[in-house]
Amino acid sequence: MQPKLKKVGLVLGGGAARGMAHIGVLDILEQEGIPIDMIAGTSAGAAVGALYAHGRAASEIVSIALDLERHRLARFIDPSLPRSGFIKGKKIKDLIASFIGGDIKFSDLKIPFACVAADIDTGEEVVIDRGSVPDAVRASISIPGVFTVVRKGERYLVDGVLVNPVPVNVVKHMGASFIIAVNVIPDLADRTHHRVGEKRVGSSKEPNLIHIMMQSIYIGTYSLVRHSLEETDVVIEPHVNHIGAGDFHQAQECIRLGRLAARSVMPEIKQAIKNL
Repeated sequence: MQPKLKKVGLVLGGGAARGMAHIGVLDILEQEGIPIDMIAGTSAGAAVGALYAHGRAASEIVSIALDLERHRLARFIDPSLPRSGFIKGKKIKDLIASFIGGDIKFSDLKIPFACVAADIDTGEEVVIDRGSVPDAVRASISIPGVFTVVRKGERYLVDGVLVNPVPVNVVKHMGASFIIAVNVIPDLADRTHHRVGEKRVGSSKEPNLIHIMMQSIYIGTYSLVRHSLEETDVVIEPHVNHIGAGDFHQAQECIRLGRLAARSVMPEIKQAIKNL
């Protein structure tokens, strides 16, 4: 009887603009030849994970992010009359579809992939692993109050970071026996201020809408992050404390920090995979 093959699962957590650090992590994992057998993502992690699962090289995703940084995401915003959100999100969904080659289905992906959204009525975690990938990612990134909700059957879905910011349990359910998790939601205290003696010092810049909405979510979900990370084999945490949740113009810096974080744990990853 042959031994059961060990599978490497990658988890990419939510974090809005900070999630661009995932791209830098992927770049190093790919350069170092680390095999990725399955991916689970939430919110920003779902968007990056979908591109990689479809077969986009990390270097291509880097180019996409830097191009968006230069041209600004504002041109992909389609305002909505405030009912369930200020942004319709169709342009964003179409943008995602254009990057992965159209309305791709999960069954078309080269690497098994799943993403997480939240049912706004019941508070349940909704794992999406079939049907349209752009639709699924659009649901997973739907920041409450910013994007309109996404209807899926009888459910109304919003950003998965509300219920599962770093979906380790999802990739484990997919069959991963060795899990690498990337978290870009650092400790709230470290994110929002530093101390000079006993004086608390915050940001001098007034936060934008996305930052306010995401910080509100992070305050309530940080304990979920730490609990999830206890179930992983290797945790990569890029130092993106100073990047605002809405700072999408900081793509290059986020990618750089993702690369640095991945390189710092590469000996640990390689040794662990060697021992599988």
